[in-house]
Amino acid sequence: MREWAGIVEWAAGNVVLGSEGAATIRDGFVDTGLPIAGEGAPLVSEFALMELVAVLGRSPDGGRVYVGRVLECAWRLPQVYASVVAGRLAPWRAERIAEATRPLCPDAAAFVDRQLFNATGVGWAQLERLIAEAVIRFDPEQYEAERAAASDHRYVEVGAPDANGLVSIDGLLDAADGRDLDQAISRRATLLGRLGNEASLDVRRSQALGDLARNDLTLDLEGAPGRKAVLNVHITDATLVGANPVGRWDQQPVSAEQIREWLSQPGMSVTVRPVIDLADHVPVTAYEIPDRHRQQIELRDHTCRFPYCTRAAMRCDLDHATPHGQGGPTCPCNLVPLCRRHHRAKTHSQWRYQVTKIGTYVWRSPAGFRFEVSHRGTHPQEHADSDDDPEPGVYRQPPDTH
Repeated sequence: MREWAGIVEWAAGNVVLGSEGAATIRDGFVDTGLPIAGEGAPLVSEFALMELVAVLGRSPDGGRVYVGRVLECAWRLPQVYASVVAGRLAPWRAERIAEATRPLCPDAAAFVDRQLFNATGVGWAQLERLIAEAVIRFDPEQYEAERAAASDHRYVEVGAPDANGLVSIDGLLDAADGRDLDQAISRRATLLGRLGNEASLDVRRSQALGDLARNDLTLDLEGAPGRKAVLNVHITDATLVGANPVGRWDQQPVSAEQIREWLSQPGMSVTVRPVIDLADHVPVTAYEIPDRHRQQIELRDHTCRFPYCTRAAMRCDLDHATPHGQGGPTCPCNLVPLCRRHHRAKTHSQWRYQVTKIGTYVWRSPAGFRFEVSHRGTHPQEHADSDDDPEPGVYRQPPDTH
């Protein structure tokens, strides 16, 4: 990482005090006027940058972007930069993070940097969610302006019929409207299958959409039920002492204003459901898993806990870490969400995991590779010895007592 350190040293010696003569971002033939790194990073000389880019052997535009990303990391993402220098984080991954944080205000960028203590296990989708949450928290006016502008681009288009009598449908909907439409299509497609329709699920979904359209002609729109919203309300010490502007739609962060808009829709019915403490452990003696346990685990783990898997926990099986037949309780502390594929891998192959603490799991692959999985993502660990083969679900340390 000698090159990165050299660029940082160069930047410190080529600072300009105002926008006049400062290096800016170019978009094709257009000079955007925006500095090459975010607010708080130094403004560097345009002419000095030209020389540096030539010395680095990069193209003028590509080199400008590259240097800007290095400065973004060094001045606004110090933990990310330290990880690159220490060899814990690949430079290309740090560059992607820097590109995403450059438009953020300093507080939002610092928030992202604090969350990325070990960015090796953070995927692009997770980074995008983190960026969105940072904007909602620290620049809510900007977020609402961008959301309003994006809403103006909603549309639905039905194309012209082709030679086979088929049409394409394309659209961009509000997230809640899209969820309602998807659920309605899925319910109708399932019903068609039960009634004897032997077409594939995709075909039945297309037929279901047509059925919904035809049935609309006979609907009593005044008496039709509205959308039902379920709010999972979390009360923590942080919530009690200050305002939290960030809500959740599945795993996606949404602003409080967005939630208010959804709840103000005509005909909306709302069910407010208090959520039990995620740290509670209330076991039951039966093997079957109560709904309250499933809800607690979905809120705790969000996704399948296999390395790098992103399937939502609500679509996963719940695995007894210590098998029920071996005395493992049916309790949130002993239940882990695994999608069907990875549940089978754990049951029928040599994949094993340990619960190091509630919500953190260390997996061992058949070849001995280890991966730590938690709410912070997946992080590869040191290679395991072949004789260190844990039994599935064994704890390294006892879980919290009930």
